[in-house]
Amino acid sequence: MNRLATRFTGLDFVNPFVLASAPPTESKRKILRAFEAGWGGVVTKTIGLHPVENVAGPKTIYQRTSETKPYVSRMKRPDTVSHSSWNWELISDQPLEQWLPDLEEIKTTYPDRMLIASIMAGAGSEEEMNNWAKLAKACVNAGCDALELNMSCPHMDRKDMGANIANDEEIIRSILKAVTAAVSVPIWVKLTPSTSSLVEAAGVAYAAGASSISLCNTFPSLPLLDPETLKFEVEVDGLVTSGGLGGLAILHQALQRVSDVSRAYPDKSISGIGGIRGFREAFNFIAHGAGNLQVCTAAMEEKGSGGIGVNLIQELTGDLNDYLERKGLSSIEEIRGIARDRIVEHAQVRRKSEAYNGGYAQSA
Repeated sequence: MNRLATRFTGLDFVNPFVLASAPPTESKRKILRAFEAGWGGVVTKTIGLHPVENVAGPKTIYQRTSETKPYVSRMKRPDTVSHSSWNWELISDQPLEQWLPDLEEIKTTYPDRMLIASIMAGAGSEEEMNNWAKLAKACVNAGCDALELNMSCPHMDRKDMGANIANDEEIIRSILKAVTAAVSVPIWVKLTPSTSSLVEAAGVAYAAGASSISLCNTFPSLPLLDPETLKFEVEVDGLVTSGGLGGLAILHQALQRVSDVSRAYPDKSISGIGGIRGFREAFNFIAHGAGNLQVCTAAMEEKGSGGIGVNLIQELTGDLNDYLERKGLSSIEEIRGIARDRIVEHAQVRRKSEAYNGGYAQSA
């Protein structure tokens, strides 16, 4: 029995662990190594049609903290543990024409692994809708099993892309209309977690044809300023802009977003992302309703793996399999969403006094 086999959005995964769209999936070489290591799927680094040029300096930093000096910093020092990653990296600078033969080779080499293409275009015009359709058709024709629509990148200059558009329900509908008309594979929509209308946006996406919502992308954030040097911990010519915070630091916020969407749409699929470093984090995403698990920072931090988590995937699959076997469970579906009914409104949690009425003043 393969307890880790997972059917998600109609696709059969050998295990539920997927490398998220990020540097670990930026090239054919890395993706082939990831599948060799045992990952059940990958979401490619986002493929687009517009020109991309990254900053003239470091694109990603890893921040650490310790008990002795409990401040967060990228500064290397003894006895520290991982806190988070921070990046201001843009989408893939590899053109579509270069990606297509690579995608074909990857899928031919590993036909039993799920290859999901992350794509991004703009909004607000027929030309951009055609760009979404062009990207979708090309990637699917090259062998991709599904698509993930990037509506969540937190650092796009163009105001018609990434997280800048994820609050606009009409844009969500128009993009999904263009993509679903072009291809018939499962469509995952990666929405920004930084909005008060996430649940509503997810509902619009589901209604417009999304097979799954991917949560969470990194949170918009700024790097720290060193009090001694007055330099940001990552900067170019003394300047910085908004980037994305990921890793363990966003775990609890990501779980909240997954829970919110899962409780609102319990019959829909969610791909959980944000702070997964081991079995316990993965378990919690499943318990809150995720049927698929994406990993980035922990894979990138693994020394000697080339940033694709060779040892990490063995640990994740081994620990999850041991848990399912020990509990007599046949798959993660038997534990998916088990926390859902225990998340309630604040006033529903028992108080010391039975007379408490939610903080409202008693009327005369």
